Amino acid sequence: MLQIARLGMSSAKKQATLAKFFSSKKRNGDDLPKVDDIAKKSQLAPVQPSGNDPVPELSQLKGDSKGSIPMPSTASDHTVVKNDIKDAPKIVPMAPKDSKILYSTMCNVFNEIENTSSRLQIVKLCSDFLYSVLSKTQDDLVPITYLLINKLGPDYQPGMELGLGEGLLMKTISESCGKSLAQVKARYRELGDLGRIAQEARAVQPTMFKPKPLSTGEVFSNLQAIAKSQGKDSQLRKVQLIKKMLTACEGVEAKFLIRSLESKLRIGLAEKSVLIALSKAILTKEHNGNEPSSELVDEAEQKIRDAFCQVPNYEIVIRTALKHGIMNLDKHCVLTPGIPLKPMLAKPSKSVSEVLDRFQGQRFTCEYKYDGERAQVHLLPDGTMHIYSRNGENMTERYPEIRIDDFIADKDKTHTLILDCEAVAWDKEKQTILPFQVLSTRKRKGVVAEDVKVRVCLFAFDILCYNDEPLINRSFAERREYLHRALRPVAGELQFASEMTTVSLDAMQQYLDQSVKDSCEGLMVKSLDGEESQYEPSKRSRNWLKLKKDYLQGVGDSLDLCVLGAYYGRGKRTGTYGGFLLGCYNQDSGEYETCCKIGTGFSDEMLQKLHEQLSPTEIKEPKAFFVFSESAQPDVWFEPSMLFEVLTADLSLSPVYKAGSSSYDKGISLRFPRFIRIRDDKSVEDATSSEQVIEFYESQAHMQ
Repeated sequence: MLQIARLGMSSAKKQATLAKFFSSKKRNGDDLPKVDDIAKKSQLAPVQPSGNDPVPELSQLKGDSKGSIPMPSTASDHTVVKNDIKDAPKIVPMAPKDSKILYSTMCNVFNEIENTSSRLQIVKLCSDFLYSVLSKTQDDLVPITYLLINKLGPDYQPGMELGLGEGLLMKTISESCGKSLAQVKARYRELGDLGRIAQEARAVQPTMFKPKPLSTGEVFSNLQAIAKSQGKDSQLRKVQLIKKMLTACEGVEAKFLIRSLESKLRIGLAEKSVLIALSKAILTKEHNGNEPSSELVDEAEQKIRDAFCQVPNYEIVIRTALKHGIMNLDKHCVLTPGIPLKPMLAKPSKSVSEVLDRFQGQRFTCEYKYDGERAQVHLLPDGTMHIYSRNGENMTERYPEIRIDDFIADKDKTHTLILDCEAVAWDKEKQTILPFQVLSTRKRKGVVAEDVKVRVCLFAFDILCYNDEPLINRSFAERREYLHRALRPVAGELQFASEMTTVSLDAMQQYLDQSVKDSCEGLMVKSLDGEESQYEPSKRSRNWLKLKKDYLQGVGDSLDLCVLGAYYGRGKRTGTYGGFLLGCYNQDSGEYETCCKIGTGFSDEMLQKLHEQLSPTEIKEPKAFFVFSESAQPDVWFEPSMLFEVLTADLSLSPVYKAGSSSYDKGISLRFPRFIRIRDDKSVEDATSSEQVIEFYESQAHMQ
């Protein structure tokens, strides 16, 4: 309900919305909050809704039916699921007023997980804790889930990031725990962990009165308030809230509070593990505490994963599972305009013949693979448009010149849609595509349409939802027909992806060569018919293959690796970094595993730029979640903040590097790696995974 006060509505529309909300409250027999209270709560303060204010029931948020484009002629069967969470983008996670779960209870679980190396045991610890939460109260489950994954809300909602700087946290620890700033800094040089420093300082700090124990709800609300604090005196307000919590911390609470404020728990608890634990906890609760069968657990895990891929919002997924049952998530929790779903990804292929073998006996299509930025375009019922990155970041303000309603074929009948596109830099005079490097020079914030120098063309290649009807379970042939009927392309502004349907090796090779001449990376090859052609959110699928001209007969694709450290430059590179230590991301453990040192492919200008960007992120000690060997230690370590796109000749087993070492006695390393570009459109958790590195290695004709 707080969202009503925060929305940018006209006064009349806001009053109408409030009236509608209050009428539903009366029907439910709930107490009605005062309008003045709503206005007060909309200001910056720890979010504390009334204990009688539930998150709106999903059934109450059901949208109206809309008109639709005439159905393409098809004989295939499909399941239509009515979307009943149309207003869900407005839902913000909130902690209950009277949280029943102590923060110390959760921190003790964190501590056990930190000292456990077994992934199965970590999932069990997490699952048991979540089940104990559910046994006491459902209200705490959402904020606790966000605290477990070290987030404050869904990625697509702005103002949900913490990541406070070391300087501010050192100052706060000093002032709260009776230590001088010099003492805190000196200890940090020894430990490299501000959380442990805060824990040590609190352990020896005398207190006159025992403070009231912190609850998980109080911590979550305060963290949200800190993240949202802006403007004059915002730093002071942040410090005051942190001090208030620190002085109430006991035992290991201070350690994990500070780490949460840094946005780095460092306990080896990956989000994937939390999803598994969450599904088991909810299923066990549904079975009245009885242990469900492993088959049921696997099915529940898949249900919650699928739901989260379509609606990456724990508030919605959890509330829906608790109301309708976890096995019914697919019927009630579906993709919604305004909530970016996780995009489908392609697997690399090393040759045209390999592609033909994969799709033998099936209809498939080839599309140009554009060298730009993935853009998921949403049209909402009120006519507003949002553009999301592949990570779910709202980047609408980055492209103010794009207005999707300029390209709608029938505006009277089109009310909502979700498009999958690629945003590409465009030369308006020559009517040609420009390299990605040109696109990356655009400002990311505060962009004014009149000042844009690098024009963008959207290349639409898929449609995922039309008039609130999800289309992802339809065949790609059907979706493409919907796409072409829904939009009216305009040259240089919005165009359909160039396509060709063929089964000929020679024709595909010629089309691949033409795509490169047209300034593209290569081809995307996709199944056209049947279940295999359905859109699979978040999945890197064999039903989509990418064929890049530069990578044929090699590894088949580039890798996106996290910059973990650097080596000082020598000779003409003196004064900058001369090489970098890179790592892949282990999605199960949440660790970064080293896989190569790289020093090739950098211009002098790029090295200078990298030094300017990375030097502020230097840290004294490697993070606890870095997996490396002593022989590969760099001169300086970095806080993970940047990905390099890297090309390699092949991969081999190595005693020095640690990628994929859980599957082999040795790690896997890249041979002759070459820098391509910075991947600033991806977060560090989107780095090439350890599992992918193993797949690349094992797919080589001769494993090294």
